[in-house]
Amino acid sequence: MIEPSTTHYVINAAGPLQGTVAIGGAKNSVLKLMAATTMADGTYTLYNVPNIHDVSVMCRLLESMGATTSRRPGVVEITIADLEPVAPFALVEQMRASTAVLGPLLGRFNRVELGIPGGDDFGHRPIDMHLTGLETLGASFTATADGVSGTTDGLVGGTVRLAFPSVGATENILMASVLAKGTTTIRNAAAEPEISDLASFLNKMGARISGSGTSTITVEGVDALEAVTHRVIPDRIQSATYMAAVGIAGGEVVLEHARYDHMAMVCQKMGEMGLRISPDRDGIWVSAPDRMRSVDISTLPYPGVATDYKPALVALLAVADGTGIVTENLFAGRFRYVDELVAMGANIRTDGNHAIVRGVERLQGATVTSHDIRAGAALIVAALGADGETTVVDEGHVVRGYPDLAGDLTALGANVVARAV
Repeated sequence: MIEPSTTHYVINAAGPLQGTVAIGGAKNSVLKLMAATTMADGTYTLYNVPNIHDVSVMCRLLESMGATTSRRPGVVEITIADLEPVAPFALVEQMRASTAVLGPLLGRFNRVELGIPGGDDFGHRPIDMHLTGLETLGASFTATADGVSGTTDGLVGGTVRLAFPSVGATENILMASVLAKGTTTIRNAAAEPEISDLASFLNKMGARISGSGTSTITVEGVDALEAVTHRVIPDRIQSATYMAAVGIAGGEVVLEHARYDHMAMVCQKMGEMGLRISPDRDGIWVSAPDRMRSVDISTLPYPGVATDYKPALVALLAVADGTGIVTENLFAGRFRYVDELVAMGANIRTDGNHAIVRGVERLQGATVTSHDIRAGAALIVAALGADGETTVVDEGHVVRGYPDLAGDLTALGANVVARAV
């Protein structure tokens, strides 16, 4: 596995993409499944685990609490015994998904200490909704020097109404409520496929959850759970990145294992832009016979267009015919990569939570900087439609979400070289 370090991705346009790329397990699912293993002793086996840095961070976090982990290609085994419900700041600050241990540890041990969350730098994302929801179930929290400390005399089911369908808050409240007394109802819950994957995993463990994938989730509390095996769903964000690459470079590619039903809205948007997309028996087939057309895009909670899709979509619009307006409704500050695209010759203007993208026929090679996982991937993909050489300077972001983006694109016919510096 590539450890995060400063990497120069050097890209030269090389014509249309052709072939098949295997889509691995979802980063945004596997990390939460790993957190859920803290809810019962035993040995868990997860399959279709992506070979990314964030999985290693989560392994180290679990190990810091007393678990043992082992990995082989596509598989992680986790043995839980004698856990101490303290998630140290030094590890939690590396990855926001570490906050997913908050609910399960509190639900099982009636106490938890959690370091301040870290992760990608694209705006403030507080955990207030996580804490408020858990307080509804009987928890109390106090601030510490490094984060928060939570305690409870025993969680009790209740109705939690989320002000916004937050994925992280839904996951934490869902996991905590599995071991609470009585019935918990989560209203305005997030409906992402990763939530359903987590609920499926928990139900295998012995939970009683219904309604996942809808805005209302109901949980009947149980007394105990057990360790299980599970296969992680494919990564829909990774799939969309390769679809955008085809839209920019042209060609015909099969995204092996990709789930069309998990990304119907983004497939519809890309279809409106001119991509030919079809479910395939092996995944998703995508082809770009012509230059793309501009469309307007708004990010929304699932089943809308996810904010994680947006950087790749903006890169695609940058070389599309016409003008598209992109509206970010979920996170402030997630247009930092726009300046990098402009440095490559894109015609983009931002105004608050909007970006006005006027497509140009070709971008120009330049040296640009990645600020987060999806922005880094989008800049690499954008360079497939640039004249001359592009260097994307990335300080360890891309390998947190893509096992081998350079290798996968090269296997499809692109000219992408990753050089650690």
